[in-house]
Amino acid sequence: MSLTTLTSAYRLRSFYRLQRIQGHMMSSQVDPGVLLEKVGNAGVITINRPKVLNALNLSMIRQIAPQLQKWENDSETDIVIIRGAGGKAFCAGGDIRAVTEAGKVGGRLAEDFFREEYILNNAIGTCKKPYIALIEGITMGGGVGLSVHGRFRVATEKTLFAMPETAIGLFPDVGGGHFLPRLRGKLGLFLALTGFRLKGRDVQRAGVATHFVESQRIPQLEKELVGLRSPCAEDISALLDSFQNQSALDSEKPFVLDKHMSDIDRLFSSSSVEGIVQSLKADASEFATKQAETLSRMSPTSLKITHKQLQVGATLSLQDVLVMEYRLSQACMRGHDFYEGVRAVLVDKDQSPKWSPSTLEEVSEQSVDQCFSSLGEKDLTF
Repeated sequence: MSLTTLTSAYRLRSFYRLQRIQGHMMSSQVDPGVLLEKVGNAGVITINRPKVLNALNLSMIRQIAPQLQKWENDSETDIVIIRGAGGKAFCAGGDIRAVTEAGKVGGRLAEDFFREEYILNNAIGTCKKPYIALIEGITMGGGVGLSVHGRFRVATEKTLFAMPETAIGLFPDVGGGHFLPRLRGKLGLFLALTGFRLKGRDVQRAGVATHFVESQRIPQLEKELVGLRSPCAEDISALLDSFQNQSALDSEKPFVLDKHMSDIDRLFSSSSVEGIVQSLKADASEFATKQAETLSRMSPTSLKITHKQLQVGATLSLQDVLVMEYRLSQACMRGHDFYEGVRAVLVDKDQSPKWSPSTLEEVSEQSVDQCFSSLGEKDLTF
């Protein structure tokens, strides 16, 4: 069998698999991946795919976005609450495997998913009604986009936050270029490059969550939130403050990165990723050595894109950051490392991606700059 025939057969199989995936993603009757309810004067969004850690797909985005707009314009809806079903995850991220399949064959999903997800992220960031995200359980990637741009984000001891995208040849998107550089010092850049995981109260201490409430108190908090009558943001803040003040769990423990913050600020201050790696290796402390080892496993292209993304995003509005990130998402769809990262981490799970280029030095400044270039009429618009 010729190479051409083999390639055609592979593409055909990929195309038919993509059709099956897209059919599944767009069928809300088969899988009610999101529940949209009115409870009192509150609009309540429940991410409802617990078997896959509430992974976000295009069908769910297309249900949430118009409903959020309706509630925002409805005089009888005072607040919006978003929560995850099942207890294990708020939302562990986007349905990346489906996007990967689409990208391999040039399917529209590789454009539509990112475009519509980012438009929803912006809608959350600009929502006029108080938006309260109860981020209990795993909150990563797309789940961060559904929560972090809202006015209130409530973590519990079960919350696990990370932006692990550099490990799969991507970058911390969904507005990561906006919120990460606005965390204190170089903390955001550290989290973005290393994918470091924050747990429980530390998610609030880092500034990702606005409040910490013990898990057992969340049902009562929800009940009191939906019972509020015509609340303003200050009313909600006061209620969340009172629940936080009643949550003593882990309050005596210091922030997990407290003793490392001065080192993070110093070691991650270089104007290049190569400079950061050199600083980490030269420092030679246990902490610095561990971070250098972590960075050595990440996609060199992703590290350089991410570094520039946060540098540029530090002075941009959320909307402008999302326009930039859409350009980056499409650059990743055109590249190599995203597909290889997903294969190594999520499909074959051998945890041994073969990055190309394989070193930071081989990733040229010109190739990074091209990722940020305008897509012309295909640019993201709001």
